Amino acid sequence: MVEVATSVAAARATLARAEREDGVYACLGVHPHEAADPGDLDELRTLLAHPKAVAVGETGLDYFRDYAPHDAQQRLFDAQLDLARETGKPVVIHTRAADDDTRERLLAHDGEVILHCFSSLPLLDAALERRWYVSFAGNVTYKNAYDLRDAARRVPADRLLAETDSPYLAPQAVRGKRNEPAYVVHTYDFLSDLRGEDVRAQVLENAARVLGL
Repeated sequence: MVEVATSVAAARATLARAEREDGVYACLGVHPHEAADPGDLDELRTLLAHPKAVAVGETGLDYFRDYAPHDAQQRLFDAQLDLARETGKPVVIHTRAADDDTRERLLAHDGEVILHCFSSLPLLDAALERRWYVSFAGNVTYKNAYDLRDAARRVPADRLLAETDSPYLAPQAVRGKRNEPAYVVHTYDFLSDLRGEDVRAQVLENAARVLGL
C-alpha cells in the first residue's frame, strides 16, 4: 500500500507510518492547494531520501478549486519536478482544469510520470506517446463515465495502474461509502471486464516496477 502525503507536515507522519508498518510505502509531496504556503521543500528533499519513500507527489496544478494562485502552483510544481529528477523517483500528478500548463511541464520532464486518479482526457495522447503510467480510480466504474472507460481501453497494459484515492471516489459497487484500500478490487474487476483480460497481476507488476518495490 502506498500512502500519499499532501504537505510537508503530512509527509513526516506518512513516512513514520511507513517505517512502522510492513508493506506500507510513502509518496511524499505538496498538493497544489497548499502552494500559497508550501512549507520547507528542503525538509521534503530529506524525507524523500528514506528508502520507503517511493515517489514524489502528489503534485501538479489545480485551477478548478483555485485554493492557491496559479503562479504559486506553477513554481511549486516546477520545484517538485526538480526533486523528482534529483532523487530519481517517479512523480505522481494531480491535475484539474489545468491541462495545457500540466502538459507543458510534463513534456519537459525526463523522469517517470504517474497520472494519478486519471480524469484529464486531453492529456491522454501525450501519456500514450511518452509512455506515462495512467492510474484509474473508482470513478472509472461510474455509470456515465464513458470517456474514462474509453481511455482505460486505450492505455497499454504495461502502463495501466489502479488506485482507490481513498477516502474519496468509492467504486460503483460500494458508492456512498467511505472509500478504503480494500475496495480497489472492484476497480480491478471492472477494468478486467472492460478490457477483456484479468488486469490485476499486470497492474501490480506495473506498480512494483515504477515504484521500485
